Amino acid sequence: MNQIRPLLHGTGKLDTLAEIERKLLWLASWMIHHANHGHPNPERLKVGGHQASCASVTSIMAALYFDALRPQDRVAVKPHAAPVLHAINYLLGRQSLEAIQNLRQFGGAQAYPSRAKDGPEIDFSTGSVGLGVALTSFASLIQDYAECHGLAREGLLKGRSVAIAGDAELDEGNIYEALLEGWKHGVRDVWWVVDYNRQSLDSVMPDRLFGRFEGLFRDMGWNVLALKYGRQLEAAFARPGGQSLKKWLDDCPNTEYSALTFQGGPAWREALTRDLGRNRYVRAIIDPLSDDTLHTLMTNLAGHDLGTLTETFAKAAQSSRPTLFLAYTIKGNNMPFAGHKDNHAGLMTPEQMDAFKARHHIRPGHEWDRFEGLTDPRAAERLIAAAPYTQPLTPEGRKLSAPAVPVPAQLPQPRTVGRRMSTQSGFGELLSEIGRANAETAQLTRHIVTTSPDVAVSTNLGPWINRRGVFDREVKEDIFRDGKLASAQRWGTNPKGQHIELGIAEQNLFLLLGAAGMAHELYGARILPIGTVYDPFVNRGHDALYYACYQDARFLLVSTPSGLTLSHEGGQHQATNTPLLGIVQDKLATFEPSYCDELRILLRHAFDYMQRPNGSAVWLRLSNLPLPQPERALNARHVIAGAHWVVPPAPGAKIAIAYQGPLAGEAEKAFATLRAREPSAGLLAITSPNRLYAGWRAVQRSRRQGYRIRAHIEDILSPLAPDAALVTVLDGHPAAHAWLGAVRGQRVMALGPDRFGQSGTVESLYREYEMDAAAILAACEDALKPA
Repeated sequence: MNQIRPLLHGTGKLDTLAEIERKLLWLASWMIHHANHGHPNPERLKVGGHQASCASVTSIMAALYFDALRPQDRVAVKPHAAPVLHAINYLLGRQSLEAIQNLRQFGGAQAYPSRAKDGPEIDFSTGSVGLGVALTSFASLIQDYAECHGLAREGLLKGRSVAIAGDAELDEGNIYEALLEGWKHGVRDVWWVVDYNRQSLDSVMPDRLFGRFEGLFRDMGWNVLALKYGRQLEAAFARPGGQSLKKWLDDCPNTEYSALTFQGGPAWREALTRDLGRNRYVRAIIDPLSDDTLHTLMTNLAGHDLGTLTETFAKAAQSSRPTLFLAYTIKGNNMPFAGHKDNHAGLMTPEQMDAFKARHHIRPGHEWDRFEGLTDPRAAERLIAAAPYTQPLTPEGRKLSAPAVPVPAQLPQPRTVGRRMSTQSGFGELLSEIGRANAETAQLTRHIVTTSPDVAVSTNLGPWINRRGVFDREVKEDIFRDGKLASAQRWGTNPKGQHIELGIAEQNLFLLLGAAGMAHELYGARILPIGTVYDPFVNRGHDALYYACYQDARFLLVSTPSGLTLSHEGGQHQATNTPLLGIVQDKLATFEPSYCDELRILLRHAFDYMQRPNGSAVWLRLSNLPLPQPERALNARHVIAGAHWVVPPAPGAKIAIAYQGPLAGEAEKAFATLRAREPSAGLLAITSPNRLYAGWRAVQRSRRQGYRIRAHIEDILSPLAPDAALVTVLDGHPAAHAWLGAVRGQRVMALGPDRFGQSGTVESLYREYEMDAAAILAACEDALKPA
């Protein structure tokens, strides 16, 4: 029962490919087994792995990587097939033996494919189910954008974006959001290969889903290819009685098929005899077969048939149309628990692994040898060396680079001093000035692309769009403008446009930013992506934002308007948790300026920082509250480091007020009153709790290694008395500032909303949520009381 299927009939390439397929299955299975049994586990925690999920996709991956893929193609591999991918890279000489021997161990190959941890052979990280699949669609769009704008690496052939997906991933809603967005943008050169084993983590998938998948994708303009039966079954169907056998298999419920697969040949014979035993032609097909051969025939699905797979991929490669391959497979194929509904987390026992090893002709002590157990190792080496994907993409490898775009020492300066402006409107004016592409900014401007989920105008991208245009591969005229109908916006599209307009799905925004933010490494194209979104809806796309940061994608996120300051819009549009997200998110430098002069410094820093090797993505949280813009000289280094004194405290001062974002006005009012009582008090502008905290933590680590350095926040707070009080205020959760007391042991009175907001005027909301000048002064009074 559940024997390894024999090599394909005939000689040549398919036979050798079948040998490689078996080798991948062995290496992936052994890798997982070793991870669970070959290392100390003092905590006795689950190590895990997904032998069954690897087994269902091994044939697909062998056909892709050693036949269909080209060097320029980029692939997102389903998370649970990571060991198969590691095995492929090991055979290609791109993954070390030490790494695969330490799968799921510290410093070893990762449980799920990771660009950051597994190295340059991983095109897309996967792990958060469905996101890797959707990302390939946006990667293809960005490849088109880079090509249309002449930004891609010269001489680099255009590639295909491929996702190898588990069928349960198709339950994820973000896939269908991406599918619709891809249809709107005419996405092409995308393959989604679905490992359709009809099992999810907990159960067997409902039978009706297959038809719905096919219909949805066809409606979106995709080519849908169902690879259901292998060549052995197709040959049986061509015999007399074969169509009755085919109808029986087509009608067989997923649960019954899975159960029969697990039970093996005798169960197949019993079921077929029960239902088709009176059909002498069907009996002529099945009766001469042994139980093992009958089992092999009935489980001959196309997703495990290398001939069917390679032929289908070759035909599909003739078109740029996006294609969905629904490849029927068996979860746990060729393993003892094949087809069992509980096999997702199942692992072969040591005894089962010993038998598995013997069937693969692996000698003890040779488990990790690259070509151990193969009938013709030299033929395997020749096939691997000749496979298109094996050829180097560029002399520098698969991870490309692009020269950094020079950023002017200063960005253009719109007239702001003396005006009442919000940072949101200031951002729009700054970007509009950059969009003029004068002598100083022309090169920078060329590399910027903006995007937004249907809120471009309300986040002040309108002036930039009017100057730079909307991107589409096809020229489409603006009907309103052509008809001389009044409209402030120009919405005609063309291949040179520098704004990509998205529908109102925030997951798509962050997936597109992630794809654009990796363009320098994927396509050798330096793109500086800017995405705008309403601040509260960062939460709706947070999974994809986290995912983009995990891949070290470089982009600028602008979230605006933010906080309770949005006032009349009500509580569901008044996010207060986003400053905390900005502190805790790795690979994302987060800032919240209060005034446009700070914003100008930070926007320039963002363009530079997102291109540095040790940089990251950047997030600017902006407000719609107009404030009178001051005329002053700022220390840019302090603004970027996270805080600067607006009014420095006298040495030994007992108190200071610190503010962030639009609360500057309230803090300034309170400070004017406080100074009458405490002339030595200071007024501190916090532009980034994230940078302050990151800097402080980095210094703490350095001190433990013997270095004597100080953090910026330590220098900032050093003029204050050791027992001084800090009264802080921001339009966000006060915990974003509460940690400041740990820096020097000073008392912190942190103000900010920690409850859902509501509709109202700014004045009424600030008063209700204790963010106004009166609340700040009351906190100062409390702080100055004797302990």
